[in-house]
Amino acid sequence: MNLDKLKEEIDVLGYSEAMKQLEEIVAKMQAEDCDIDRLSEYTTRAMLLLQSCKERLLKTDEEIQKCISALS
Repeated sequence: MNLDKLKEEIDVLGYSEAMKQLEEIVAKMQAEDCDIDRLSEYTTRAMLLLQSCKERLLKTDEEIQKCISALS
C-alpha cells in the first residue's frame, strides 16, 4: 500500500480507533513470533497513527485554549 493511501485511511479513523490499532501493532512487534518481514510495515503504520493522534490532540488543545480564553 502506498504511503498516501495509508495516510488517507488513517486520517478517517477516530482517536480511540487509532490508539487501539497502535496498541495492536505494539503487541505484534513485542511478540516472540513477530514477523520480521512485516516489521517495516508495522513501523510505518505506527508512525502515521502516532502522527494522526498527535495532530488530533494538538487541535483539541487549541480548541480548549480558545474556550478558556473566551471565558476570561
